[in-house]
Amino acid sequence: MKVYPFLYRTPGALSTSFLLSTLFLILFSIQGLAQADIVPARIDWGPEFEEPNNSFISKVIPAGKNFYAIRHKMKSGIIAGNRKVFIEKFNENMDLVKSQDINLSYKNKQLNFEDMIIINNNLFLLSSFHNKAKKKNYLFSQMINMRTLNAGRTLKKLGEIETKGINRTGSFGINISRDSSKVLIYNELPYKKGKPERFSLKVYNDNFDEVWSRNIRLPYNDDKFAVEEYRVDKDGNVYMLGVIYEDKSRRRRRGRPTYQYVILAYTADGGDAERYKIDLRDKFITDLTFRVADDGNLVCSGFFSEKGNYSIKGTYFFRLDPTSKEIYNRNLKEFNFEFVTDFMSDRKKEKARKAKREGDTRKEAELYSYSLDRLVLRNDGGALLIAEQYFVQQRDNSFNNFNGPFGFNNFNQVGTGIDFHYHYNDIIIVNIRPDGEIEWASRIPKRQETVNDGGYYSSYSMSIVRDKIFFVFNDNARNYQSNRRAERIYNFNGNRSIIALAAVSRDGSVETYPLFSNREAGTLTRPKICKQTGRSKMVIYGERGRRYRFANLEFIN
Repeated sequence: MKVYPFLYRTPGALSTSFLLSTLFLILFSIQGLAQADIVPARIDWGPEFEEPNNSFISKVIPAGKNFYAIRHKMKSGIIAGNRKVFIEKFNENMDLVKSQDINLSYKNKQLNFEDMIIINNNLFLLSSFHNKAKKKNYLFSQMINMRTLNAGRTLKKLGEIETKGINRTGSFGINISRDSSKVLIYNELPYKKGKPERFSLKVYNDNFDEVWSRNIRLPYNDDKFAVEEYRVDKDGNVYMLGVIYEDKSRRRRRGRPTYQYVILAYTADGGDAERYKIDLRDKFITDLTFRVADDGNLVCSGFFSEKGNYSIKGTYFFRLDPTSKEIYNRNLKEFNFEFVTDFMSDRKKEKARKAKREGDTRKEAELYSYSLDRLVLRNDGGALLIAEQYFVQQRDNSFNNFNGPFGFNNFNQVGTGIDFHYHYNDIIIVNIRPDGEIEWASRIPKRQETVNDGGYYSSYSMSIVRDKIFFVFNDNARNYQSNRRAERIYNFNGNRSIIALAAVSRDGSVETYPLFSNREAGTLTRPKICKQTGRSKMVIYGERGRRYRFANLEFIN
């Protein structure tokens, strides 16, 4: 495995599309950093808008040259039963074309907004209704007219749940096949505590016409089994990933794994059920995800550990043929020492080197608290595994009288309770060849710690453009100063904020650039909302106070 250095290249003089951040980046060039013509992206900001009082954008939906934003209207800082929702349509110039209040009433009944999705260029509203008299919660779909933004008059019922009171109405899950031809709607059914859970599975086509439905009973009692994710393929087959625990505590102890991953397959319109147990013998699987490839086989990948305490030592990969039940292209590989200890202090690195030399598995270096975000299937049969270090710390705020800018704690008073510190740190990218061989692993260094905000401006957005992967995230401008120590990573907490662009090449090398200053752009970017909208474009969303704007980020590869 090769590990490539992380290179910081910083622009100094920008093209006209970067006018808002020219002064900011000239300051960087004065400090002796690289020239602007190497930055592999151009950004063009659209007009600025004023949003309605007590509202926020929760989602961006790409649709050809246009895109749609979902806006929630709040009341006194709390979403009023999800009853006030708007859909906003923007064109390719980032102009607001139309804003429409979504009608969430039907025959004098108030519906609850669940989601809005696009399937094969059609926009659908998903809503639910809790019928208190019948003690049932219903899920509906309506097609949205993409010109008028009005919901159609016809409601299609997609599922129902027996409820146990106004605060126990249950929830629906949805998964769309890789080719968007099938939609899975699933929900839990009533069952006795300590007995196997029951679920309803309903598969629809891309127009929400039912293909098949079936109620299933899991083969394990609920106190020893946890469902992690569902997938549906283009043929309507459903796959469920879960974890079997040896005891009711569901603890992951040191020493040996006390749990096992399993994939349950429901094929032939749900009539056939199969189980596929997954293990790495004496190693801990700390995270696992899977996708259904175009050939119908399951592509599985994740992380493993020697310690079992939510750290990771390496990655693994395999394919599963549901027809023959064969597991093939199996590969397991540890991260090399330099990769795991990169950015460690010299003292910690030496302790890790000693533990490795002496074979002390307990003290060997591993990476901690990484959340497996994505498994991306490549057209050549290979895959990319993306993970981010994420954890939340609780701290007594009795001695803390300032928690940072941007409303993280606006009162600046001596606290009397608990502060929640949200950490979104380094990103890991693992490249896997079509034969399952793990070719390289790279890491993008970043530090994002904010307080009591849920990580509102943290994390990243990702785009795949030809043979490169681009990541966009908020960063601290000091990380791009020429006199910064190599191992020092400054934290983003709202101060000195810039948008960084990291480009990962096909050989695993990483280059990171400051793209623009949030201050100069008059906004603070929300990476979780940003979305790839074309082969080489991404929509950037930023806000400050009640002002918000979008930008078109075009990648130059």
